[in-house]
Amino acid sequence: MRLWNQRLVGKNHFHQRIHRAEYDIIQLLVRSLTVVAIFAIATPAFADQQYVLSGFDRYRVGAGELNTNITYSGKETLTVAGRGHLKHYTVRANYTRSAEGGRSPGSASFAAMLLPSGEQRDESNGDPNYLTVLNQPFSIQLDAQTLRDLSHLQGGVPFDFPSPVTGGTLRGFLRRGPSGQVAGRQALGVAFDAQGAMRGPLPDHPSMRLSGTIAMRGIAYYELDSSLLLALDATLTISGKLDNARQTTPVTIVYKRTITVARPAPTVKEAATPR
Repeated sequence: MRLWNQRLVGKNHFHQRIHRAEYDIIQLLVRSLTVVAIFAIATPAFADQQYVLSGFDRYRVGAGELNTNITYSGKETLTVAGRGHLKHYTVRANYTRSAEGGRSPGSASFAAMLLPSGEQRDESNGDPNYLTVLNQPFSIQLDAQTLRDLSHLQGGVPFDFPSPVTGGTLRGFLRRGPSGQVAGRQALGVAFDAQGAMRGPLPDHPSMRLSGTIAMRGIAYYELDSSLLLALDATLTISGKLDNARQTTPVTIVYKRTITVARPAPTVKEAATPR
């Protein structure tokens, strides 16, 4: 399985990559999405963060000829280290993959550097199923000024970017989401949604063409104190028809990932206090 990746980062860039789905259904690569908001790094130090992850992949090909459902659940740990003016982020995840064939354990890792420009530069990627908090649409941390600007954002900020493989354009909006608490920590929501047409041959199968639509939607919550990403929910939906020399086959693919910072374990005193 290959999911997708679009990241809100500094210097007005989204970096988005959509990789090949299971069964060689589709591969898409899109980069450099310009938006109005500037996303950059913050510098406060914090301890390792524990996250809980979940998600699913759903494939439907034809009139029920192929229906596949895969689910993921697990935990991961984010570690931050300073390197001068840079911040180095690493994350390790352990999870369970469940499908019709049964359950199997898995692990993933990812490392990235946030540059002074606000760009998140990937250093290593051991996360083929896109289950780590660093391998998602949203930057891992924002600067305090950006977070304040987002808190006053009114309406939606429009954006669009070209899709060189599918020959279309994805258009959408970046919006302020709701405020609230995540694991007992005050947070501000940031949401985006985009959609567009998909047309063109599959890179690995030039005789097969996909025509349809792609829709992306997500929301992230950043802690007001540290500007750290506390939670996210991201979904990619592909709907269309796969054409080959013999027939036209309807295809629907849905990828969903949810990652939320874990609540800290209660202290011995808290655990012993009657409720």
